[in-house]
Amino acid sequence: MQQNNKKGFKSGFISIIGRPNVGKSTFLNHVVGQKIAIMSDKPQTTRNKVQGVVTTEKSQIIFIDTPGIHKPKHKLGDFMVKTARNTLKEVDVVMFMVNADEPIGRGDRFIMELLENSKTPVFLIINKIDLVHPDELFKIITSYTAEYDFAEIVPISAINGNNVERLLETMIKYLPEGPKYYPDDQVTDHPERFIISELVREKVLHLTREEIPHSIAVVIEKIEREEGREMVNVMATIVVDRDSQKGIVIGKRGALLKEIGTNARHDIEMLLGSKVFLELWVKVQKDWRNKPGHLKEFGFREDEY
Repeated sequence: MQQNNKKGFKSGFISIIGRPNVGKSTFLNHVVGQKIAIMSDKPQTTRNKVQGVVTTEKSQIIFIDTPGIHKPKHKLGDFMVKTARNTLKEVDVVMFMVNADEPIGRGDRFIMELLENSKTPVFLIINKIDLVHPDELFKIITSYTAEYDFAEIVPISAINGNNVERLLETMIKYLPEGPKYYPDDQVTDHPERFIISELVREKVLHLTREEIPHSIAVVIEKIEREEGREMVNVMATIVVDRDSQKGIVIGKRGALLKEIGTNARHDIEMLLGSKVFLELWVKVQKDWRNKPGHLKEFGFREDEY
């Protein structure tokens, strides 16, 4: 923890919660100014809590992006929902994010029920306002406030930054005076290895069909920096749970795997600030999402939460 002697300095933790695919990771990447959470148009992209840190002269906000709350279909799904629920107990403010262009649904009501006994202030964040006419906003707000008493209601567009600064200013008012938990230039508490694995997984999500996305994990086998050269060697294994999926990820004559590697390498070079040689392998680990041993091996450690 960093020492901070400034009187009036505020710091605290804010959980971003919501149904899958409402834009939580897009928001997090926008406020920290770089990609630390992967983004995809497929739901349930986020699997672990991702902490993003935003530091100003007078405050430090630590955001926790949670997996989208949904009905679990396997042990990995159980882990994701439990992770999201547990963060509600750890924070100073809860951001409940919803889609402006989707009507209130059962998933939203389920989350509001989870929040019912929460003593933590809950903000209603209406995201993707760029997709609806301004006249629609009042109707959207009314549909939610009829079912829950929110501390604040803030419409935003995470993808282009509309109203995000106002949201940050409002949040700071709710934070206690406290220490600076992280250095000024730190934007996440996750190690390089985790973020690199997520960047590779993001490219698989973008480039594969529906049957693939949530059947994969990415394990970083090694990261080596070459002495005397601005080059980092990264070896990663993409794990799938069926033989047929291995062929899909590799593609005809290895074309898809090559495209995954090219796209991931670009983001990893941006992250590390140096040239990267990325080597990818694909391995089948049957039904890994239902095996606690494999979940731990691939980084889903329930005991950490």
